[in-house]
Amino acid sequence: QVQLVESGGGLVQAGGSLRLSCVASGRTSSGYAMGWFRQAPAKEREFVAAKSWGGGRTDYADSVKGRFTISRDNAKNTVYLQMNSLIPEGTAVYYCAAAARVSPRPYDYAYWGQGTQVAISS
Repeated sequence: QVQLVESGGGLVQAGGSLRLSCVASGRTSSGYAMGWFRQAPAKEREFVAAKSWGGGRTDYADSVKGRFTISRDNAKNTVYLQMNSLIPEGTAVYYCAAAARVSPRPYDYAYWGQGTQVAISS
């Protein structure tokens, strides 16, 4: 079992930045790939970014490329999502998740955090 806890959400103006963090506990030595997803009201959960355990593979959704950066510190069991140039359409609950390998599909991820709310005002 892996437990994930996100933090760092909040209210920010368009054009601003936020950094989300996700701390893993439990079976963190299993080498999981970590991903970030988001879900806006009345919309399906969508892929944002993911990074492999060793960092050799990183994927981003087209909508966030060039603005978001995913990173991880395995010694701290923490994955980060640096979000710059935020736009109102990015308002959503952001979730981190753990999977055996990098994937854009939510159903490939076995473990999920509870989410952190990000609100972006125009």
